[in-house]
Amino acid sequence: MNILSISGSLRTASLNTKLVYALKDAAPPEFNLSVFEGIGNLPHFNPDLDGDEPPTAVQAWRKALQAADGIILCTPEYANGVPGVLKNALDWIVSSGEFVDKPTAVISASPLATGAEKAHDSLLLTLRMMTASIVGSSMIGNVNKKLDSGGVWIDEELRSELNGLIGSLSIYK
Repeated sequence: MNILSISGSLRTASLNTKLVYALKDAAPPEFNLSVFEGIGNLPHFNPDLDGDEPPTAVQAWRKALQAADGIILCTPEYANGVPGVLKNALDWIVSSGEFVDKPTAVISASPLATGAEKAHDSLLLTLRMMTASIVGSSMIGNVNKKLDSGGVWIDEELRSELNGLIGSLSIYK
């Protein structure tokens, strides 16, 4: 099963990005996880650009989503919400429908104990409006104590929990 994972952060040392890559290690063997790294290349959403030939970066984004059997979105929280770059990426998908009935798991992670709950709730609200099939979600507080600086699991309980979350994507295949 092909799973596309996306980090909502562009920061090089992002804990959310490290978590997305660590998910590869947590995934059951029948899952092929890939990471989409191109959301920072998307232009600002503009409906005038979304015609017969949308920008190349938008075409690549949509193609990657179409090819995936399931999606994992992992977001930090910026200013009590979803980072602008992730929201922009989702805005490009509203009219084209790649999330319609797509099995989707949502993870929010923060070094704070709250686990980025406001961004988590906001992302779920957006995805439900886009009619994604939300199969599971997880809010991870104190993520900096659950992965080491290289993105290797410290917390085996969390690794096991996320293994189950990944597995939930196969229910809808």
